[in-house]
Amino acid sequence: MARSPIRKVLDTLQRHRLGNERWARSKGVTIGAQCRIVSDIVTSEPWLVTLGDRVTISSNVELITHDGSGSLVRDERGRRYRYAPIRIGDDVFVGAGVIIMPGVEIGDRVVVGAGSVVTRSVPSDTVVAGIPARAITTWAEYTNRVSGWKAHDDMQGDTYRERVDSIAEGLLPMRTEARSSDR
Repeated sequence: MARSPIRKVLDTLQRHRLGNERWARSKGVTIGAQCRIVSDIVTSEPWLVTLGDRVTISSNVELITHDGSGSLVRDERGRRYRYAPIRIGDDVFVGAGVIIMPGVEIGDRVVVGAGSVVTRSVPSDTVVAGIPARAITTWAEYTNRVSGWKAHDDMQGDTYRERVDSIAEGLLPMRTEARSSDR
């Protein structure tokens, strides 16, 4: 059943007031500890979604817990329906714009690359990307590569911009004259 325009507005206001994590919990999504949720992950069947500990859900991620195409098949028994849970393990990063389809289970220590469409379950210790999502490396290889990146302790500065600029790749330091002329 479609939500009324007024219900949609009220839901949006409540989501902004509570934040994405508390909003999702209030609708029935099971969420572990220390999760970061940037997207509105509440589906039409929120009780079918489970997130483990330390899961990051980036922006514009869609979790789809049903397949509506089955409604096209009709006979004496009526339309067909498919509903299936989505389970995401511990220490998982889901990149921006990812779509996760019904019945997918994502193991522990997994990275799902931005823009991927996950149509099959992903085993633990895997990095996947693409349409459809496929394994591109192992967790061990990924963490070995990332361990060479700058760390939190390398950041310097008082503002967010100063801290990011202090570790950003490819930035040239601004000359003092250029900074003062911008004012």
